[in-house]
This record gives sequence, structure tokens and C-alpha cells, in this order.
Amino acid sequence: MKLPVSLFVFALLFSFLSATSAHTHESFLRCLTLHSRNDSISEVIYTSSNSSYSFVLESSIRNPRFSTPSTPKPLVIVTPLVVSQIQEILSCAQKHGMQVRVRSGGHDYEGLSYVSPVPFVILDMINLRNISVDVENSFAWVQSGATLGELYYEIAEQSKTLGFPAGVCPTVGAGGHFSGGGYGTIFRKYGLAADNVIDAHLIDVKGRFLDRKSMGEDLFWAIRGGGGASFGVIVAWKIKLVPVPSTVTVFTVNKNLEQNATKILHRWQYVADKFDKDLFIRVVLTGANSSQEGKKTVQAAFNSLYLGGKDKLLPLMQESFPELGLVSEDCKEMSWIQSILYFAGFPSGQSLDVLLNRTLTVISYKAKSDYVKNPIPESGLEGIWQRFYEKEAESAELILTPYGGKMSEISESAIPFPHRAGNIYKIQYLVYWSEEGTAATESHVSWIRRLYAYMAPYVSKSPREAYINYRDLDIGTNNEGNTSYRQASIWGTKYFKNNFKRLVHVKTVFDPTNFFRNEQSIPPLSW
Repeated sequence: MKLPVSLFVFALLFSFLSATSAHTHESFLRCLTLHSRNDSISEVIYTSSNSSYSFVLESSIRNPRFSTPSTPKPLVIVTPLVVSQIQEILSCAQKHGMQVRVRSGGHDYEGLSYVSPVPFVILDMINLRNISVDVENSFAWVQSGATLGELYYEIAEQSKTLGFPAGVCPTVGAGGHFSGGGYGTIFRKYGLAADNVIDAHLIDVKGRFLDRKSMGEDLFWAIRGGGGASFGVIVAWKIKLVPVPSTVTVFTVNKNLEQNATKILHRWQYVADKFDKDLFIRVVLTGANSSQEGKKTVQAAFNSLYLGGKDKLLPLMQESFPELGLVSEDCKEMSWIQSILYFAGFPSGQSLDVLLNRTLTVISYKAKSDYVKNPIPESGLEGIWQRFYEKEAESAELILTPYGGKMSEISESAIPFPHRAGNIYKIQYLVYWSEEGTAATESHVSWIRRLYAYMAPYVSKSPREAYINYRDLDIGTNNEGNTSYRQASIWGTKYFKNNFKRLVHVKTVFDPTNFFRNEQSIPPLSW
């Protein structure tokens, strides 16, 4: 029986690509073995023929959307033990046409740290996770494969009065978090994680091991908030630790629509960015069951950390945000490290050892982000509530994170992260689902896109801003071939605004062939 011409061509093309990929990765492996400076390289190489390949691949995949039979898989996974192995991996990948994806924690929202449409190798930093804390001089060296939980644990082991302004999810990898900015409960006091990076170790496209002095200030500027994997492989970060009081106070006050949540949230928008720097109050919006049988409502959880005791917090709240009705019974005093467990959702009394656990519940999700510069009117909020009543929103949430404080004091050009003065708060949109199949995925992704479209009149404009660490390929992607400056700037200005040209300059100087690339990185240019 004859095959249709189109099917024959496809089969021929598939056969060619498969043969090419096999040749590519075999050549890459021979190169690694030949040029390895020690015998241990064979112990950290995984291919599909290795019994541990699937386990290693899936161990850091946080979103099952990118772990399906049709998802492109790496030809090789390498988990280097030492810096020299990274240099060997980059050299052999360039020689044999392999794209490199760098993975630290695996939380990339679009799976870009472990998925690629072209032959690729995953450089998984999981074995490079050493943390060294210098309490006397208030700094630490953190390797990129360490998680935030591991970092917080090590700081707490050494000091009860030092902390670091990074995220609330303990399984996030330091490498990606710091390179995209990184924020947490004390960023209104101390700025971003990236604002507190004071040195770094990086392997560039030529295989050189660079620190801040040898890489120069342009490249050091770019990797702190510009997406570090676009410029090289960042092995370690030197971070400035910040003082925290021995006692902090947390609270979570829930208000639903029947409890005046709309008006309270409306008021929060006017005061959240103007609170004392020591006070952080975010809002988590979710659907909930109403007290009226068979009806739905929306719950607003006002979730807070205050750097001090409740004796100072209560009068501060009475003065600046009495509408919430905070009382002493709502407040819990604890140490800063205990507040890390609180915001991560662990039960009271949980051992700090839980911060060392790199595993978490895996569920499919899609995320987007926005920045808000003017309070959304009550009518606009009510439109959000209507979308929470739709069936796809059963496991959806919006997280509103207040800015102001230190974030308004730092110039938007100090590092590539541009979202500074003028922002009241950031919105993170999330929708989760456990059903398998493309229909469920399309339904839930469609829901969040409709919500995002609805929000357009109420958020930043020209450009509509987004947070780089919340990857969202809906915004735009780079082509595998040349991408023009005009095309790139459409995406770049959404994230980096006035910093885009400087980022492009750094990329052009330090990686002119665009070896370090992904679908949403600083692209190659054809002026």
C-alpha cells in the first residue's frame, strides 16, 4: 500500500531528525568522556537508556503540563559535581550543536528550564548546592542548586537575628530566583533578593570562570534581575544578609464578600504600599462556599508579617488600616525562621528540617502576572468575583503583593528589575487542575486568559508589565532563528522597560552567537 506523499515526507523527516539527534548526542557524550578532567563525569550523565533517567528528569518537574509523552525530552541530563564539569558540558554542547537548559529548582512556570524544541541537554545544578554563612560579616555564598528552604535553614542554624529577603516557597532554586529578581515578605524593608547580591561566580560562553571583578559591572548588573541563564551559567551567589528582630508577628484575617471583603480590599489598595516598611500585608483571593447553602462566595485572606511584636503592630494597624478589624487574638508572635514555615503553609510546631525537603505536591497549573498603579474600583473587583464563580476557577487564586517601602526608593535602573516607584501592588494569577488530558488543560488556560483580558483596563499599560520569574509564553516568544530588535523589544519592554537596550548590549557583547537562549530570553539581533 502506498503512503500519501505528505505522510511519506513526514516519516522521512522524522527519521532524519531522529538519526541526527542520535548522532548529536552520541558525539556530545564522546566529547565529554574524551575531555573530562576526571573519571567522575560518567557518574553524572543520564541518557534515556539509563535506568535513572526518568527519575532524574522528573525529580524537579513541578508542572505536569510539561511531563507528557509528547513533551520534548533532553537527549542528555548532566548533574555536575564540580565547576570544571560545567565548563566541559558547555564546550562539548557548542561543538556538537546541543542547546543547554540550566535547571536549579525546576519551578519555571513554562518548563523552560527542562524543555526545548531542539536537541538539548539539561544542566541540572542539584549537586551544586553548598551554602556558606559568615555571621560576623553578614553575608553568605549560595550555590545555584540550593533551594530557598536550604538557605533559610542554614542561616537559622548560624544566627537568630539574620535573614534574607527572598521568596516564601522553600523548594524554589536560588539560581533562577535570584536571577529574575526574587521577592518575599521582607522586600518592602530590604528590597529584592537580587538587590542584595554582592558578588557571583559565572561560567561564560567561552568557559571562563568569572567573579564580579573579572566579569565587569555590565554583566554583573544584567544577571541580577535580567534572567541569569541568558548570559551564562551562574554557579554561586554572594548575598548580603539582613538583620531581623528576635520576635516577629504574623496574622491571617479572612474576609468573604458577606463580611465586606470588597470594601476592605478596595481600602487596602490605598494603604498597602504606604504602610511602615516593617509591615507586609498581602491578599490571597480564592473561591469559597458561602454561608448560604448552595451558593459561592469569594474569600480575601489578608496575610501579614510584621518585623516586631504585636504590642507595636496593633496600634499601627488601628491607625493605618482599622477597616480590617485586627485584634490581639489574630496575631502570633514567633521568630523570623518560624515565619518562613508559616508563610510556606506548614503547621505550627513543624521541625525546621522540613525546609530541607525538596519534594512537593505536583499539580498542573498556568500562571500570569500584572502590576497595578491605580486602585481598582469596586465595580472592577466585582467583575473579578464573577469569574471566580466559573467552574474552572474551583482551584484558582489571585495573590496581591504590596510594593512601596524600599522598593520605591531603589532606581528602576539599579538592576534590570524595573518595577519600582509607582507600583501599588503586583498580581499573580494562578489556576490549578488535577484532571488529565488536553481538554482540561485548554479549559483552565482559557479561563485564566479570559480573566487576564478582563483585567487590561485596571493594570499597567504601554507596556503592560509582567514579572520575569512568572514566565508566560502568552506574552510572546523568540524564534529559533534571528529575531529583530523590533520583535524582541515588544517582549523585552514588557519586562524591562528602559533597561532593555542595556540588556541587549550586554547580551551582544558576552554571548554574540546566542548560545544561552530560550523561548523568552534576550534574543539574537539583526539590526
